[in-house]
Amino acid sequence: MDKQLLSAEFEQHFAHAPALVAHAPGRVNLIGEHTDYNQGFVFPAAINFGTWVAASARDDNKIVVTARDYSNATNAFAIDNIEYDEEQGWANYVRGVVKVLHEDVAGLKGANLFVTGNVPQGAGLSSSASFEVAIIKALSALYELPVDGVKAALLGQKAENTFVGCSCGIMDQLISAMGKEGNAMLLDCQSLNIAHSPLPASHQIVIINSNVKRGLVDSEYNLRREQCEQGASLLGVSSLREASIDMLEKAKPHMPDVVYRRAKHIITENARTLSASTALKNGDIVTVSEAMAASHASMRDDFEITVPPIDYLVKIIHSLIGNTGGVRMTGGGFGGCVVALVPTDRVNDVKQCVADNYFNETGYHADIYVCTATQGAFA
Repeated sequence: MDKQLLSAEFEQHFAHAPALVAHAPGRVNLIGEHTDYNQGFVFPAAINFGTWVAASARDDNKIVVTARDYSNATNAFAIDNIEYDEEQGWANYVRGVVKVLHEDVAGLKGANLFVTGNVPQGAGLSSSASFEVAIIKALSALYELPVDGVKAALLGQKAENTFVGCSCGIMDQLISAMGKEGNAMLLDCQSLNIAHSPLPASHQIVIINSNVKRGLVDSEYNLRREQCEQGASLLGVSSLREASIDMLEKAKPHMPDVVYRRAKHIITENARTLSASTALKNGDIVTVSEAMAASHASMRDDFEITVPPIDYLVKIIHSLIGNTGGVRMTGGGFGGCVVALVPTDRVNDVKQCVADNYFNETGYHADIYVCTATQGAFA
């Protein structure tokens, strides 16, 4: 989105120029799925798709937010009287963020906000986290609130958990707030320690949207979280981060099979994520490829969150690139996207392979995005 164009549209709508424009990127997770709310490890990158917010201060305590992507639909509310809006679902991300920000940080006042974004919604690329962090960044900059990247991420997560109603982990908001250009980020979701790993110049991040629609505020997502908590409880640990595969195998006879398999995915996925991040840093693409393939198989068989069109995409892309790159489902599951780390000279082959085969096999048209790893939120 062009900053000048957004500012001009803001001025046309509100009859004055914005004080600032904030931006927060979406993300793709290279490996480490459903490990975040289990206090484990994830390895995402911020991508060059995101949310932009033009903002100006008001002299009252109202937030007036206009969504460019919903035909300039407008939602208004007082910051000291925020309720869930049943009519305009998109506005609840703004309402939730303003509510937690107002409760947590002194100094917030009213604002005019004009928002737009280009993260594909419902694809598993964190359009919601990008939206939340961009709003927090805009309001924090507008009123010079003491909110750093980690704080912004925690507030966004709290808004999504307590107001929107999705039990998400911290990964999506933290990579949106703290991403580094040209790098993926290993995040320890227990300590919130981060370590950036440069992505190889020889490869591109290719995201293939299956266009199987998925909703994250979804009973299946929250059910997986409950099953993981049950597994941790049966293993006598505070989270599956503390469990080993040996502990799990010893406890297997005393666990429901479905809980065993959910726990197995998390424990093995943590190990794969650490292995892949180290391998990428060392330029060892073969190990990255093997870890991504094993991750997908685990999501399909143990965590049961993939769908046949996604499995098909992974199969045909893997058959094309082999161990010169990696491919797996990414995101919460039940549709959404596949992420592939593809040698630059094979990107067009991947595009052609998907174009030639995917629709004929599944009846869905795929959208393909060749992404760069970008900087985290700014205003």
